[in-house]
Amino acid sequence: MDFALGPALLFCPADRPERFAGAVAKADAVIVDLEDAVLPAAKSQARENLLTADLDPARVIVRVNDPASAEFTADLDAVARTPFRTVMVAKTEHAGSLDVFDEIYDLIALCETAAGVLHAAQIAAHPRVAALMWGAEDLVASIGGTASRFPDGRYRDLARQARASVLLAAAAHGKVAIDAVHLDIDDEEGLAAEAEDAAASGFVATACIHPKQVAAIRAAYRPSAEMVNWAREVLAAAEGERGVFRYDGRMVDEPVLRHARAVLARA
Repeated sequence: MDFALGPALLFCPADRPERFAGAVAKADAVIVDLEDAVLPAAKSQARENLLTADLDPARVIVRVNDPASAEFTADLDAVARTPFRTVMVAKTEHAGSLDVFDEIYDLIALCETAAGVLHAAQIAAHPRVAALMWGAEDLVASIGGTASRFPDGRYRDLARQARASVLLAAAAHGKVAIDAVHLDIDDEEGLAAEAEDAAASGFVATACIHPKQVAAIRAAYRPSAEMVNWAREVLAAAEGERGVFRYDGRMVDEPVLRHARAVLARA
């Protein structure tokens, strides 16, 4: 899977079909959610809504319930009857649980429990996995905690370690990583800072829960004009150099050139 969906991925409950088209229009892709956003009594209708959804498959991700749940098999049966082939698997804990998916699917494994984070490398190595995502709230809940963040909005160390672990596991196996949602919808400054850090750290996208968060995420992943100019100039300067060289007072070697290429790729 060439992850070219864009940086802002918007969750939309599968039991709210009237929101599907708007979500796709407002974000880079929509995550139609059959899991946490849907109450147990509404799961069956949510799957029916998925079957009748008239959406571009290239811009749709379907989040299914976790492999250990009673809803998982029904979710898979429903997805198989649609044109949607990018599936986010909630609470993925073991690579073997993904073997039920045929080769036609691209999977986004959501590592949001202690087991999922600890097994992130094995999960990333699965041939059907295209991307990893992590989740703070389910992770903390899975080990008996009560808050993933400090009162000032900063992640606690547990969440920060999980975030880094999932990013590294994805990169080690040539897969991409998606950053977790920012639950405080009105905290635009915090979201922007978090998304900017995600882009600089190597995440390819950030998931969100409200359309008003899309603009901040897109802006965070879009390199500034100054960054783009620097990247173009330093790569042009490298064409006439061999090995390490000095540019604008700074030592430039291959890692710096890779940074420059990453900037242009994001641009």
